Amino acid sequence: MRHRVSGRKLSRPTGHRMSMLRTAVTDLLRYESIQTTEAKAREVRPLAEKVITRGKGGTLQDRRIAASVLTDDRVVRRLFDELAARYESRPGGYTRMVKLGRRKGDGAQMAILELMP
Repeated sequence: MRHRVSGRKLSRPTGHRMSMLRTAVTDLLRYESIQTTEAKAREVRPLAEKVITRGKGGTLQDRRIAASVLTDDRVVRRLFDELAARYESRPGGYTRMVKLGRRKGDGAQMAILELMP
């Protein structure tokens, strides 16, 4: 039984899964939109929301925690300078997911995960 067990394994070992999710969050904050499978998008979304909330905090500790999740220092700077100002008055819900349909090759449900304007 998997009562109260959150998250998906995405058929990957823990290290690979965490690295993939960190890269996806970094790319989402860099390009403001990524196209991926729906399952991955559902896993990336809460991580991205938490990182953006840290960016709004602006303290040194928040910057260190965000830098431990994100894989690029330029994206960390962009988060604290540009994105934090954009979402200053927004209490959450920084991302949205738009479903695209099934991928031709394997039939996986695809989605676009994007930052709200």
